[in-house]
This record gives sequence, structure tokens and C-alpha cells, in this order.
Amino acid sequence: MKEVVNNSWSTGNTSADIVIVLMIITSIMVLGVAILMLKVIKFYVKETINPVPFATPEEREIRKLEAEALRALEKKKPTIWTKLMQLKPLEEEGSLVMEHKFDGISELNNPTPAWFMVLFYGTIIFGIGYFLNYHVFHYGKLQDEEYVAEIEKAADDKVAFLSNPVNSASAVNENNIVQSKDAAVLKNGQALFATRCPPCHGEQGQGLVGPNLTDEYWLHGGKIKDVFKTIKYGVPEKGMISWEKSMSARQIADIANYVLSIQGTKPADPKAPQGNKE
Repeated sequence: MKEVVNNSWSTGNTSADIVIVLMIITSIMVLGVAILMLKVIKFYVKETINPVPFATPEEREIRKLEAEALRALEKKKPTIWTKLMQLKPLEEEGSLVMEHKFDGISELNNPTPAWFMVLFYGTIIFGIGYFLNYHVFHYGKLQDEEYVAEIEKAADDKVAFLSNPVNSASAVNENNIVQSKDAAVLKNGQALFATRCPPCHGEQGQGLVGPNLTDEYWLHGGKIKDVFKTIKYGVPEKGMISWEKSMSARQIADIANYVLSIQGTKPADPKAPQGNKE
């Protein structure tokens, strides 16, 4: 029984809501109609008191011409694009026509755009400032001076890098290398030599495409610094590549020490001597 009462109460509430919504919509429509009626009544009263005479076709044409004349007299405000490009409206182009003609074609004497003039004078000002800065007051460095400064800085950075114990593997170079007869160095150098050098110098350094490394003759110097430098930078014109990108400085030093250690050995079928005796 209680459930039936609740359902009846819910149905009654829904019907009441619908009626309220319909009444609100009807009220809004009545209000809109009332406003329109008031405007009609106002217009009717106004026309009754002071009627507007109907214009003839001739009068309408005259009014149209007068309106066009007024619009022509009004000065149009230039747009941003017109200001930047220094453009003139079409009705003013007659004042820009030059006297001469080419093949019956007239030429307009348009002014140079403002943005171009700003750039033009800006480059002149920049040029004067550049000249004073670099060639008169010497506040800035010229390119050759910057190059020298960069070279000096690179040299200082290199010294600092090589003096750091952390970079000991790269500390050795063609200027500070010292020949070593340490067994571990020579063993490591021999292993590196065996995987990289035999195609040109033979397995025992006897020389194939490249020169014999066991005799007393050298093409590019037989000192430890010379051998290190030759391996590091290569000899491109002779076909020897540079190894500095594929091997560390320590590895190059080990191979250079091994090459000097095999000097005086007597490998089978050695290549004829090349270069100068040392």
C-alpha cells in the first residue's frame, strides 16, 4: 500500500513540473508578442504625428549620388600594410604617373617602402659601428687575432689536459714520448702490430707494400718520436692511414716501441732498404 502511494505521489509531481514549464514558456511567448506590439504602436503613433514622405525614383537617385559623394570626400585610414609598403590608394595613383612612357605604358613613381629604408639606414649605422669597434678603437678582435687567440687557448687546454693524471692514457704524444724496452709494453705492441700492420709491413716487419721496418733505413725518421708521429698521423701520399682515431695514444706508443725493438732482426725475404740510414 505504501509503495502505491509513493508512485502516485511521484506521478503527481512530474505532471506538476510539466505544467509549470509550459506556463513559463507561454509567459515568455506572451512577453515577446507584447514587446512587438509596443514597437508597432510606437511606429504607428510616430507616423501619424510626423509621417515620412515617400521619395520618388529621382529623389532616391539624388540621395544615392549625395551619399557616394560624401563617402568619396571621407579620407580612408591607411592600414598597417599600406604604411609599411608606402602604398597609395588607387584614386591617388594619378598623381604618381611619370611623364615618360614606354610602349604606351606609364610608370608610377612609387616611394621606397619604409621597411626598406629602415634596413638601408640600419646597415649604414651598423657598418660605421663595426668600423669604429674593430678598426678605430680596437674593442673587438679581428679574425686573424681571434684565430691566434684560439690557437693559444687550445695549446693551454692541451697542456692542462695532458697534465691531469686522469688522462694518463692520452698524456703521451709525439713531443714527450720516450722509448721503452719494458716487456709488457713490447708484448702489447707486438699484439697490436699483428692485427694492424702485416698487410703493408709483413708479419715480421720485413716490408711488403710498406717499407722494411727491421733495417737501418727510414723514410720519415727512425727515432721514437718520428715513428710515433708517423703512426699517429699516417702518410696519406704513400697510402698509410692515420691511426689516431682508431687507437689511443698509449697503443700507438706501444706499437712504436715494438717497431724499434725489431730493428736489426733478420726476417726472411726482407724488402730492399728505403730512405736514409740512421
